[in-house]
This record gives sequence, C-alpha cells and structure tokens, in this order.
Amino acid sequence: MIFANVLMRYIKMTPDKVPQTLHIEVVLAMPDKQELVALDLAAGSTIADAIEQSGISGMFKDFKLDTAKVGIFGQIAAMEQELRDGDRVEIYRPLIVDPKEIRRQKALAQARQ
Repeated sequence: MIFANVLMRYIKMTPDKVPQTLHIEVVLAMPDKQELVALDLAAGSTIADAIEQSGISGMFKDFKLDTAKVGIFGQIAAMEQELRDGDRVEIYRPLIVDPKEIRRQKALAQARQ
C-alpha cells in the first residue's frame, strides 16, 4: 500500500486528472503510543491543514506541536507546503539524546576498557 502511495505521488498528472480530494495520512509516534489518522482533504490543502483536521495533537497531552518538525515520507517540509494525493504527513518528536553524543560516550567507554 505504501509503495502504491509513493508511486501515485510521482506520477505526472495532467490538469484534467488532478484529484479534487486528496487522500492523506497524518502520523505521530511517541514511545508509548502511536497514531495514524487517514483523511480526505480538498486539493490545495497544506500540512498545517492536515494536522489541524486530523486532531492528532489533541491525542497526546504532553506533546507540543508548535516546536515539532514535520515532513512528508521522511523529508522535512514546511507547514505551508501543499499536499499531494497519497502523502503521509509525519510529525517528528524531539530527540531526547543526540545520537552523536551517545556514540562518543560509547567510544570513550570502550577506550577505557
């Protein structure tokens, strides 16, 4: 299903084949809970519109959407970016620890042994 969505995204559409309704998914994953909301939005909708319509930010009490980064299929995007049919909007939570710092600490621990 995901492959089909990605494929549909890259098919060049002629103006008479542009969908009037976009089928979008909005996802947010926290360590203890994950949510995926499927939506049908009007053509010309943005990432911000999709997040607002999904109501996903209200499902996570401690999550602050205003500081979160967002993307489409793993690529960082602006909230104002227009969506295409089949897009998956991903809301990224902040990192708890920098991965580079973890690797540095492991390397130091191994060097001491």
